[in-house]
Amino acid sequence: MPESPQPEFDKDRFLYPTSRYHGDFTPQNLAFNANLQEFAQRVSYICGLETGGKLSPDVAYNEIKALWKQLKKSREMLFQDSPPPPSPPDETAGD
Repeated sequence: MPESPQPEFDKDRFLYPTSRYHGDFTPQNLAFNANLQEFAQRVSYICGLETGGKLSPDVAYNEIKALWKQLKKSREMLFQDSPPPPSPPDETAGD
């Protein structure tokens, strides 16, 4: 009996899964979403290494703090020219 062809295994998609973006589409939002997903994936790995005893809590904390600073800087750079988001309507107005 002939073997059925196996789909090629994509190691990168397995190790670094990403989800589709369903928010308001702008290039900035899409780029920030990709950065946010990468941040979350790296934090997950760091937490796993710390839980498994491969990283000390201090090293894990410092790594996550550095990743947070990168994410914050990417957000500032992506949205520096954008106006602030509209504030929600005041529910007490008109009483």
